[in-house]
Amino acid sequence: MFVTRFAPSPTGYLHRGHAFSALTAFTAARAAAGRFILRIEDIDATRCRPQFEEAIYEDLAWLGIEWETPVRRQSDHLDDYQAALAALTADHLTYRCFKTRKELAQAAASAPHGAAEAYRGAPLSAEQEAARLAAGDPFAWRLSLDAAETALAGRPLSFLEEGVGPNGEQGEIRADPALSGGDIVLARKDVGVAYHLAVVVDDALQGVTHVIRGQDLFEATHVQRLLQALLDLPTLTYRHHRLLTGPDGRRFAKRDQAETLRDLRARGVTPAQLKAEMGLE
Repeated sequence: MFVTRFAPSPTGYLHRGHAFSALTAFTAARAAAGRFILRIEDIDATRCRPQFEEAIYEDLAWLGIEWETPVRRQSDHLDDYQAALAALTADHLTYRCFKTRKELAQAAASAPHGAAEAYRGAPLSAEQEAARLAAGDPFAWRLSLDAAETALAGRPLSFLEEGVGPNGEQGEIRADPALSGGDIVLARKDVGVAYHLAVVVDDALQGVTHVIRGQDLFEATHVQRLLQALLDLPTLTYRHHRLLTGPDGRRFAKRDQAETLRDLRARGVTPAQLKAEMGLE
């Protein structure tokens, strides 16, 4: 069965971009006589707020979207992510990284190809690591791409893109995990688990078959495909869609204080008007 999802983070109110993505996924599920799942990605306790989560339910209901219950909230399932991290660690695919954000930024700036070069590190020696741990130094668990490549023994990975990537990518895509940032962070003390690991585990546990989301997350697919292989999880099909942009040509984003769906309702905009504006009706 076709199963897709919309997985917002309750770190602010939803805007047009969120509405477009949610409606695109919901419509696709309906067209395929499949299932539509709502998931709340609230692992970042420092930024997520209950009022934003409640607003998500209100906004989606206003749009006419229906979802299955109960809703999976990531903060209620941290043990699932820790189990996945433990499995990767047991297979020697992770390492503790003690570098600070400042140190990482300096390393990127001095890289031969500039700041965009993907970060690759390595574990400290047993003695150095023990000393850092004894001193209480903070660290993040990172996925070692070098170790992952060895574990896969040169087996190429790919994923099916039924939508279109930001550069016109379609069809069977060869996965290049380095595009997602090199040795990505899987978990850290302040957040517990990072996005890439949590989303792969959730999609597998919830039986998701199709991931429908914006093109801004296309590159994330590469390392998520790698994690699926390393954790022996199902390979999904992807449909990346265009991003809505404002009059200034910039995509709608929370950090830019984009007009929220709550604001639109207050102005008297109807769901039908919003869908027409977005080209969905």
